[in-house]
Amino acid sequence: MEKEKRERRPVKAVKSPVKSTPEELIRLNKYISNSGVCARREADELIARGMIYVNGAKVTVVGTKVKSTDTVEYQGKKLVTGKRVYILLNKPKGYVTTTKDPHAEHTVLDLVREATKERIYPVGRLDKSTTGVLLFTNDGELAGKLIHPKYKVKKVYHVFLDKEVTRHDMEAIVSGIVLEDGKVSADAISYPDVADKTQVGVEIHSGQNRVVRRIFEHLGYKVTKLDRVFFAGLTKKNLERGTWRHLSAMEISMLKRGIYK
Repeated sequence: MEKEKRERRPVKAVKSPVKSTPEELIRLNKYISNSGVCARREADELIARGMIYVNGAKVTVVGTKVKSTDTVEYQGKKLVTGKRVYILLNKPKGYVTTTKDPHAEHTVLDLVREATKERIYPVGRLDKSTTGVLLFTNDGELAGKLIHPKYKVKKVYHVFLDKEVTRHDMEAIVSGIVLEDGKVSADAISYPDVADKTQVGVEIHSGQNRVVRRIFEHLGYKVTKLDRVFFAGLTKKNLERGTWRHLSAMEISMLKRGIYK
């Protein structure tokens, strides 16, 4: 008995539901953020103020889209989207936290100049006399989140004062102190060493400028030394003053997921 011949059915090509384009367009604010200049929110402000040029033409419309091959410029420099870099520095005293200051003898960028070829920026600020944990990155979107008040990024400072801090003043700092730019309070405050009450540890989420120094100055204290020991889950453990290291993959993941404790 002959075997029945199987019927061969023609195979039809299935069209992809996604239409391909010669080159995908991305929002200009995302392009700027990916170049490391700033977060998307700040990028929109730069666009609206006419500070961004695309292919030689000024762009002022927020929401504009560009191709990866377009030439995007800010302050006369071409922006380039490169790999993401995350570097932690244990900042020493005497360095200004800025990318460029003609009046500063030293900036924090001098300390991380050999860390990467990518253009990186400090996340937030530590004043010239303050030491400790300082993060650098070219990830503008992440940097924007870490300095934005609504994300409540935890910071811990070791504060050295010219006299003993009273329990009354410690309670006032937690309850809230009214400064010239508004009320601010610490989340927690304690003595690291009960035998030396001229030192306190302060946990705070506020991002106001020089806020820790101003709190104590408002109460009649003089800060003789200020060291940031914790920022967004990062510490200076095993990192000598003035040295830096790249963040681990786990640390980067935690920052992007918003795990700041």
